[in-house]
Amino acid sequence: MNAMTFDAETWTAAGEAGLPAAIALRRAIHAEPELGLDLPKTTAKVRAALAGLPLEIREGPSTTGLVAILRGPANGRTVLLRGDMDALPLTEDTGLDFTSLNQGAMHACGHDTHVAMLAGAARALCERRDRLTGTVMFMFQPGEEGWHGARFMLEDGLIDPIPDAAFALHISPNMPTGVFAGRGGTLMAASDVIRIKVTGAGGHASMPHDTLDPIPVLCEIVTALQMFVTRRISVFEPAVITIAQIQAGTTNNIIPEDGRLLGTLRTLSERTRATAHEGIHRVAEGIAAAHGAKVEVDIDRGFPVTVNDDRVNDLAARTARALFGETAWVTMSHPMMGAEDFSYILQKAPGAMVFLGAAPEGGDYRTCCALHSNRMVLNEDVMARGIAMHCAMAEAALSGDLEL
Repeated sequence: MNAMTFDAETWTAAGEAGLPAAIALRRAIHAEPELGLDLPKTTAKVRAALAGLPLEIREGPSTTGLVAILRGPANGRTVLLRGDMDALPLTEDTGLDFTSLNQGAMHACGHDTHVAMLAGAARALCERRDRLTGTVMFMFQPGEEGWHGARFMLEDGLIDPIPDAAFALHISPNMPTGVFAGRGGTLMAASDVIRIKVTGAGGHASMPHDTLDPIPVLCEIVTALQMFVTRRISVFEPAVITIAQIQAGTTNNIIPEDGRLLGTLRTLSERTRATAHEGIHRVAEGIAAAHGAKVEVDIDRGFPVTVNDDRVNDLAARTARALFGETAWVTMSHPMMGAEDFSYILQKAPGAMVFLGAAPEGGDYRTCCALHSNRMVLNEDVMARGIAMHCAMAEAALSGDLEL
């Protein structure tokens, strides 16, 4: 393993020292989760956590996100560290003392810990500003859960200049506690929303021949889309089409006039994404035409493919091992089909997203409740490692451990 320029003990100690404040901030955010791009309570908590630090704060018109900028004594590279802030539309059922007070909103994806770790790293780096040979941007971002918050913050000009390197952590209860995991290249999928409406002619359920029943047409489209994926898309560039909702009809003896499908498309390359878009239109339109029905197909483009830069991912692996030993890093064998809007940042700057295992104490990471579960809980102690990792990655990338 190549020697790193930073002192590992400095950052591991800083992580441990910052843990109590991180736990307090995490719990405060967890108890008052907010959805979407407008998170006034969460942003206020972030501002309070950063109060008194030598940071330049930038805000934009599109979100309540902010970028806090720390300038080191030397004018060199710029590194961005990101933490997302929004919750999910979910009713919590964990029984935690700091459970959500907002019915229908829950931090079930660990974003509360992301904010707490990033704020802890900001304080630790500010206290050791003399070590920095450049600038660190701390990106506190709303709207990751489908709201394109990173894209809005880019469009608002908050990430200027584009950093030389970018780094993000994502907590996971389904990994061994304290272990970091990542991979160079494609890490996560693009995610698009599929909406299909079929219009026929309604009537009495006893006389389907006098109607044009949209329900069998919808069902045929669902099964045909699965065949399309297996027969028209290479298994080496996978796609997943999931129709998660079928909506039609009002009662048992009426054939409805129309019906709708709602689902998602996940792909790992822009080429496969384009092939799938074309195929979804062709399949739905062809089946509807065969039955004499009308069809409307809308595909909302979601987040792009998340692609880690090989060099930054390698730096993350070396940093994790230097901080916590050889077993602290695992290289993922394949991408995940989840999606991430940190992908917008990675389209602009070389960077990497890395997962941090946080299986709850006494739980089995292979079977405990996953991200997006209403029962998901985490081991908060791993936030000390997250703080240390953010700090060490920033110093290493600024100090020349990263060849760009």
